[in-house]
Amino acid sequence: MVRQFLALALAGSVAALAAAAPAAAAEGTPPPPREKWSFSGPFGKFDRGQLQRGFKVYREVCQVCHGMTLLSFRNLSEPGGPEFSVAQVRTLAAEYKVQDGPNDAGEMFERNGRAGDRFPAPYKNDNEARSRYNAVPPDFSVIAKARTYERGFPWFVLDMFTQYQEHGVDYISALMQGYEDKPPQGVNIPQGLAYNKYFPGHAIAMPKPMEDGRVTYEDGSPQTLAQYSKDVSAFLAWAAEPHLEARKRMGFQVMIFLLIFAGLMYFTKKKVWKQVELHPEDLTPRPPTEYKT
Repeated sequence: MVRQFLALALAGSVAALAAAAPAAAAEGTPPPPREKWSFSGPFGKFDRGQLQRGFKVYREVCQVCHGMTLLSFRNLSEPGGPEFSVAQVRTLAAEYKVQDGPNDAGEMFERNGRAGDRFPAPYKNDNEARSRYNAVPPDFSVIAKARTYERGFPWFVLDMFTQYQEHGVDYISALMQGYEDKPPQGVNIPQGLAYNKYFPGHAIAMPKPMEDGRVTYEDGSPQTLAQYSKDVSAFLAWAAEPHLEARKRMGFQVMIFLLIFAGLMYFTKKKVWKQVELHPEDLTPRPPTEYKT
């Protein structure tokens, strides 16, 4: 009876997981193509050139509407990131206006940015954003972690073993390339919205932000929409987790320590208990009279 109950419960769980397809799939939204990223896997690292190109794309295209208010200018020069020089970061920060204060008169004022400041938002408050864009554009600080998609059963189980964590950047890269001038037959897009085959519901308020040749690369990289999308997605992945390389390095060191520690504990146990081994065949039972009552 118990075995039958467990079998039914297991079968029901598997059926429920299999039936729980992602919401995007239910709406006819294709899953984003899985890209290859230099920072994927336990030993992956960011491509410095790609991060610098991605920052250029963000600054010249995305920054008009989307801020990164959780990221500081100084992060751009830290190890594991784009690794701009300190002088470059100071020059870059000085190009921004940052609100500061109050001054001696109790008033707020604007000054040139400093390396320790965070990236300012492109609008003063949400109401200004709504009046300008008819919506509040999301902040890009952790967008690569916040935006993702469900892969459904059994893929999410396999992801735990393959350590696939790039759902967000795959989605962002696909979204940038998913715009189409004409929606498929039978799909109605409200006026003022754009069609994107990877966006849930397909109707997106953001117009197509990029096209081939929009941003100039000095390093000779292809100036195509696909390259722009991958570069800015990689940059947003770093912005969401600037210390990813340090985390992976620390995790690897911890695993090595635990393996060595486990080996030492095993041999220590063998050494300590070597003289205390029991041999049941040599034991003789005590007579009942020796037991205290």
